[in-house]
Parts: sequence; C-alpha cells; structure tokens
Amino acid sequence: MRGTVIVTGGAGFIGSHLCERFLREGFRVIAMDSLLTGSLDNIAHLFEMEGFKFIKYDVTNFIYVKEDIDIILHFACPASPADYLKHPIHTMKVDSIGTLNTLGLAKAKKARYLLASTSEVYGDPEVHPQPESYWGRVNPIGPRSVYDEAKRFAEAMAMAYHREHGIDVRIARIFNTYGPRMRLDDGRVIPNFITQALRGEPLTVYGDGSQTRSFCYIDDLVEGIYRLATYDGLNGEVLNLGNPEEYSVIELARIIIDLLKSSSSVVYKPLPQDDPRRRRPDITKAMKLLNWRPITPLLEGLTRTVEYFRRRGKEGGK
Repeated sequence: MRGTVIVTGGAGFIGSHLCERFLREGFRVIAMDSLLTGSLDNIAHLFEMEGFKFIKYDVTNFIYVKEDIDIILHFACPASPADYLKHPIHTMKVDSIGTLNTLGLAKAKKARYLLASTSEVYGDPEVHPQPESYWGRVNPIGPRSVYDEAKRFAEAMAMAYHREHGIDVRIARIFNTYGPRMRLDDGRVIPNFITQALRGEPLTVYGDGSQTRSFCYIDDLVEGIYRLATYDGLNGEVLNLGNPEEYSVIELARIIIDLLKSSSSVVYKPLPQDDPRRRRPDITKAMKLLNWRPITPLLEGLTRTVEYFRRRGKEGGK
C-alpha cells in the first residue's frame, strides 16, 4: 500500500469518486461521511475492495483516528444551493469547525491536507475569467453566504495552519462539476435539466438564461485533484480546477433537450439573490503546475450522466 488517505464527505458525489481513484492507485482509504447529503449507494461497490473503510461520522465533532494518515481530503460539505440553503448552520459548521478538526488531525498525524474549496469564493465576479489572484465579490450577509463565506473562512483557516504549523496545505477551488452519482434531486442545473427533460417537464431557467457557467466532467476533476494531492512541491498552493469552456444556461438547456430528443419546453423563473452572472475558471496555474486540463467534451460527459440518471430513475433512486 502507498499510504492511507482520509476522504471526508467520502460518500458524496465527488468524494466517492476520489475514494475509488485512490484505492485504484494503491492507497488505503478511510471514507468519513455523516450521510446528510451523501449516500452509501455511492460507495457500496467499494466495501469489497481491500484497503477500504467507511466511518459514519460528523466531522464537526472531534476526530480521532488510530491509523497513521498520509493525506486528508476535506470534502465534507453540502455543495448544492438546495442543500446548503436547507442546512445553512450545519454548512457553516462543517466548513469552520469541521475544517479546524481536520486540520488538527493533519497536524497530529503530520499529514498532507487538501481543502475542497469552490468557485463560489469569487461570488458574483467583476473579473472574467477568474484567476486565483482575484479576491472575489461576495455578499457576506446574503443567503448564499452560508456557503461562500464558510469556504472563504476554511481557506483562511487552512492557510493559517500552513503558516503557523507548517502543514502541507493545498486548496482546490472547484468549479461546476457534473457526472454519475449526482443525486436526481441535487438541485444544481445539470441534474435539474436532465431530470426534467427525462420526465418531459419544462426545464426551469432562472432569470433570462444569459448567465454563464463552465461544466467539468467528474473524471477530469478527479484527475486534477489526484495530481494536486499527490504531487510534491505544491505546499501552500491554491488552484482553480474546472473546465474553461463557457456556456449560457439557456444554451445548456437546449443542448440537453436536443441530446434527449425531449419534448420539454423552457419555463423562466426569477433569478435567485446573488446568483453569479458569469463563471469561468482561469486554469493557467493548474496547466503549468499539474500539467492538467479537462479532456471530456460536454456532450460526451452529458451522455454518460444521462445514462446514469436513466438507470437511477428506473431503480427508483433520488
């Protein structure tokens, strides 16, 4: 075995794919998840694999682990607006107390630490595309601040541990990611559109649909995170990970309707407060330091995601 990795949020969408990848690379993996938004269905196939362990645990509580730990990936947090608006206080606790607890574990175990941050730290940006040097434009008391500001605090906490205690910290600012193991009721735009199109329902577009997003397929994101977590010489680095191809929300709706040959129309609803107008990562640093860039075309990734959603729908999953 190459070492032991803890993945908090290990039963979630991204976390479960990371558990799978690190196991495949020869690591022992300990997945921690409270199952608030994660699901054992995402990791059921891993229980038979050598070196995998699952602990149902809320990381806002003190964490004790007997094993030696080499890498901690802190991915525990509701990430969909539908989830973090439903659980606002817990979201802030996971990214504050949970970050403190996992950093404390990294200090105790002398482990490398990777924080899952988000493009939301840029808020509704005035700089486009967004480089890591941009400080962001966030409403600190708006409804989305429970996620935006919590992640900004988590970044500050991680860098404080890096500077004061010498912890090997890396921060991934993750842009919109999609793929298999997203929940059908996730609430983010791609799951919403696919679910509605499969049912023949109107696709819900907020605002006029001109706001833009950049969509990264899960396999590409996992490759970037794996490199960021395992490459040497990246202590203290903050990297954007996402796909720089930019689509308007209405473009995405039409692509999905065409892909599914759906009879769905589009219905427009008011834009939520503080919803970003444009979102696109500058991945220059990731390309230079990790030799990484996304390779999965949107149509290919959407096709795989639709297949998963169709299967889950037949199984009665959420």
